[in-house]
Amino acid sequence: MTLLDSLHSLHRAAPMRIDPAVWPVTARVDVDGRLCVGGTPLCDLADQYDTPSYVIDEADFRYRARRYRTALRETRIVYAGKALRTTAVARWAADEGLGVDVCSPGELAVALRAGVDPRRIVVHGNAKTTCELREAARSGVGRIVIDSGTELAMLASQLRAPQDVLVRVTPDVDIHGHAAVTTGVTDQKFGFAIAGGDAETAVRRVLDQPMLNLVGLHFHLGSQVADAEVYAEGIRRTISLMADIRARHGVVLAELNIGGGHAVPYLAGDAELDPAVLADAVDDALDSACGAERYPRPTIVVEPGRALSARAGVTIYRVVSIKRQPGGRTFVAVDGGMGDNPRVALYGARYTVAVANRHPLGPTHPVTVVGRYCEAGDVIARDVALPMDLHPGDLLAVAGTGAYHHSMASTFNMVGRPPVIGVRDGAARVLVRRETTEDLLARDTS
Repeated sequence: MTLLDSLHSLHRAAPMRIDPAVWPVTARVDVDGRLCVGGTPLCDLADQYDTPSYVIDEADFRYRARRYRTALRETRIVYAGKALRTTAVARWAADEGLGVDVCSPGELAVALRAGVDPRRIVVHGNAKTTCELREAARSGVGRIVIDSGTELAMLASQLRAPQDVLVRVTPDVDIHGHAAVTTGVTDQKFGFAIAGGDAETAVRRVLDQPMLNLVGLHFHLGSQVADAEVYAEGIRRTISLMADIRARHGVVLAELNIGGGHAVPYLAGDAELDPAVLADAVDDALDSACGAERYPRPTIVVEPGRALSARAGVTIYRVVSIKRQPGGRTFVAVDGGMGDNPRVALYGARYTVAVANRHPLGPTHPVTVVGRYCEAGDVIARDVALPMDLHPGDLLAVAGTGAYHHSMASTFNMVGRPPVIGVRDGAARVLVRRETTEDLLARDTS
């Protein structure tokens, strides 16, 4: 037996570890070293659908939806669909008893096409147009979240029947150090500030409009929030505002939407917000705040997006070339990049990467995985450990790409966007087809 045979036998006996905190719940490595998701080897999907491709594990998405429903039993769950919006994914959310939020006419159209009950749709956005507001109301959406005084007036002018609305407020809860993006402070584009009275003024204006039915308030603190206590603080400050509204206007608001932004891990050891921990923090905050104000407990709504879809997604790429530059740095170039994953360039996001088509042999070394696009910032993963025997034609899988990848993909360099492939129980189907050069040319009418 040769040394190569011995190494291969060793790998067959002890397949490489897949961290369950980062990869989909169905991710496995078979005896031949092939990474499988949804019961299907990723290399088979690459052969059938080409690369790059987004692979979405339906079982993982449904598992995480059920985990939220179990942990937050007295809470209404609304999927923040901007993380990953396809007809099938919206249908999965509805099947699991979740509502869906939307922030554009296209997202609304997808939700309606998926059969989502319009009454379970929440409409967001800080710059909704008159046409968008009119069409949302005519569609019978359950909630429109009012984000500006102009929007308030435009919506009121378009209504033919009463419309339930929420007012988005900013409780000025600073989560720097806890999150990637902060949206719950005063100095940003969303909502009405509680401090200074803007939120109370907006509420009064809504109450003056007979066609607007104010059912509650909404806030959103940011993204990648791992500390449940910041939500508790947001609840305490917002309940205080609701008590002031009751005292001044005689109105008891029965709904409080605390947004989403729950942290998920992209690398081993990254922090995560456990829904059960969030449930306890919400419950304790409501007990203390409502008790202090003698205010009836409102219905709580949460809007997880990334927390449901991120780990369901894996992106597969083919290695095109390997370049070892003077000074020791190694660059592995693949057939995708910032067109299908802009988050590295935008936010400095980090990812877990693995060889997907075989057992790697020998030691690993740090490499930077880069894309095919003519841009210096086209990086997929920096300083990740990959095997020294990596070669062109190998398949790489990037974990945690189910959120803000397909939804943020572009056609930079006139490269079509990848397909979205759904997998479940050993079967695969195309949820969104690959964008072709013909598709791109069809929009060019010159």
